[in-house]
Amino acid sequence: MTAPSTTPVLISGAGPTGLTLACLLARQGVAVRVVERAPGPHTGSRGKTLNARSLEVLADLGLADALLASGRSRLSFHRYFEGAFVAESDPAADTAPTPGAPYPGSLFLPQDRVEELLRARLAELGAAVEFDTELTGFEQGGGQVRAHFADGRTATAQYLVGCDGGRSTVRKRLGVAFTGTGEPEPAMVVGDLELSGLEPDAWHQWFGPQGALLLCPFGDGDRRWQVQATPETGPDGTALAPSLEGFRRIVARHTGREDIRVHRAGWLSSWRVNVRMAERYRVGRVLLAGDAAHVHPTAGGLGMNTGIQDAWNLGWKLGAVLAGRARPALLDSYQEERLPIAAWTLQTSAAGMEAVIRGARTPGVGVEATRIADLTGLSLGYRWSSLAEDGLGGLLQAGDRAPDAPCADAEGRPIRFLEAFAGDRFTLLAFGHRPATGLPGHLRTITVDTDDPAGLRDTGGHAHRAYGVEGRALVLVRPDNHVALTARKGEEKGVLDYLARL
Repeated sequence: MTAPSTTPVLISGAGPTGLTLACLLARQGVAVRVVERAPGPHTGSRGKTLNARSLEVLADLGLADALLASGRSRLSFHRYFEGAFVAESDPAADTAPTPGAPYPGSLFLPQDRVEELLRARLAELGAAVEFDTELTGFEQGGGQVRAHFADGRTATAQYLVGCDGGRSTVRKRLGVAFTGTGEPEPAMVVGDLELSGLEPDAWHQWFGPQGALLLCPFGDGDRRWQVQATPETGPDGTALAPSLEGFRRIVARHTGREDIRVHRAGWLSSWRVNVRMAERYRVGRVLLAGDAAHVHPTAGGLGMNTGIQDAWNLGWKLGAVLAGRARPALLDSYQEERLPIAAWTLQTSAAGMEAVIRGARTPGVGVEATRIADLTGLSLGYRWSSLAEDGLGGLLQAGDRAPDAPCADAEGRPIRFLEAFAGDRFTLLAFGHRPATGLPGHLRTITVDTDDPAGLRDTGGHAHRAYGVEGRALVLVRPDNHVALTARKGEEKGVLDYLARL
């Protein structure tokens, strides 16, 4: 048997979470290995919505243009009750881009397209997914993790990250409890259909006493419709497995129309209500992310987004530890920050699902019953984190997402904060003054409204308003574009002390 290979980070699972994490690490120069037990890329629309915060994350990786070209940001909802049309709405109307948030509140596109773009970006960064490679076990000790695969091979890594879904092998082998509740019977059958007779200009939603049927188009050359429906039941009352013929009956029954024809089916699956969360996200050199750490109802479209944002939080921390810029204890802040977000996600999506179930019996009420204070993800932050040090006490506080702001460089060319933040470094914003010299080289410094020829000009006042800054101040922004520290002019030592504590 050949000697096991060694890599700094081994990632199990090549969904959006694992691929995002792999790209972030590879961009930092970390050799990363991604293994996936499936024989090839996943097919099927699965998660179909990216929120604004995930778009910011993926834009930082250089994918914004490709994603926006592949998806649709506006999709009206057409609702029917017992076959009759009752209402139309446009949920995107109140989530239009703003100076502080440049991306649409939601972008509809199938998950397999998101994964395709992430794999292409990973290839540009010099790595690739190893398909048909199933991780079956591991042990850790001596400063490393030794992984075992189904084909008898082994590998060693400094860290292992389980991004391998709700049935995570990594989580089970760790012995981490996955607490919560689950239903034994499917609540919904889902899949991809090709059909005719229905205009692909809206998400069509039928409700009534016999349940629900939702048909969501993707358009732009993608002929698929994602279907979600109450399952058929057999004579004994148990749910039937999804099938092409079954969906033909479901569509005919709910719509009452003979002109809508289902021609073929692709990916088909059943979905059960599970609301569960891992009790720990880190055990030594093994970490959990995405569905391996939390599963919840589909209401609100938070699943894929929460996983991508797990990776965004973990990626810079793991890279900093491996580069020697931070102590391994920094990795504990990953659970500290992301576990409460998962708890919020579970509570929010479960409440949203209950609202949809209740609304299904009410004419005119549809999936917008799941609307919550923020489906965009832009308001979620970490004010409670040990990494948050607030010295100003203003509108924007340490732990919050760092807003975007349109500015201009010294020659008048437009530039946005998010463009200036891109990459894997901390950024120090110095409003109204040039900070003292002696700051570390890995810290990027940007002055705003000073005589610095390399600085930015807040021509529209958007930056000062978004950051709640009047006069002179310092704002330290983390590599994941959350505010690490706020301070007054002249408190550069606080910035140095903060970085030293990492």
